[in-house]
Amino acid sequence: MASLFRDKRGTDQRFDVNLSILFTELPLLERPAAAAAAGFTAVELWWPWVETPTPPQAELDALKQALDEAGTQLVGLNFYAGQLPGPDRGALSVPGEESDRFRANIDVAADFAASVGCKALNALYGNRVEGVDPQVQDTLALENLVLAARAADRVGAILLIETLNKPESPLYPLVSAPSAIEVVDKVNAATGVGNAKFLLDLYHLSMNGEDLNEVIAAYADRTGHVQIADNPGRGAPGTGDLDFVDLLGRLRKAGYDGWTGLEYKAGDRPSAGSFEWLPQPLRAAN
Repeated sequence: MASLFRDKRGTDQRFDVNLSILFTELPLLERPAAAAAAGFTAVELWWPWVETPTPPQAELDALKQALDEAGTQLVGLNFYAGQLPGPDRGALSVPGEESDRFRANIDVAADFAASVGCKALNALYGNRVEGVDPQVQDTLALENLVLAARAADRVGAILLIETLNKPESPLYPLVSAPSAIEVVDKVNAATGVGNAKFLLDLYHLSMNGEDLNEVIAAYADRTGHVQIADNPGRGAPGTGDLDFVDLLGRLRKAGYDGWTGLEYKAGDRPSAGSFEWLPQPLRAAN
């Protein structure tokens, strides 16, 4: 694959690698070093312990050590969200055990983020549950998001609210940029802290058929993090139809200067071979 960027025009965004979708051919603790070997100095993660919101402290310490030894900065971390990748797509709005597990995770995730200097925590909303009034789920979601926002604020982090896409997550209620922004506004109004932000995922938004240029123009100033994958296929930039030189340039011009997470599938090759589109000098944080 040829490089999409022949110079630095339109690429002032700082790129990080999502280690929950890339380098998954390796054990978790080997992934930070693999990302560093590929030239990246920043990484992000979904909640790594899908079976438990409260892993043993020794496992948290081991991940911190792996990040430190690789010289990689963790710049984004999901709160517990059930089985990812998989059908669950979030826990915080699911009444009963899943909501309880999310609450048990809030301080664990926030404290781990603080221990590694991570400044962004992502809270996936949760699927609609058959037989449960959506308003009941939305009320529960707001209660849990308020708790999460306050925990994030306690450690100097922001809370991210993410849009997914309806074709792949038909039960997930936040499948448009305005729907996520509405939740961001409700959380900020409820806490008074103002640290809830939009996670602008160009792949999910394009799968929903939204006009990406309009979304960037409307919400770049409300955006706390960006994630990218090409469409169709959720592969690396250059494997689909999205014009990332233009889109990332628009984000820069709109004032976004945060991290851009690479959240795509490597395909039938090792993850280290999926970065040809991004020259080495653009992979390390400036």
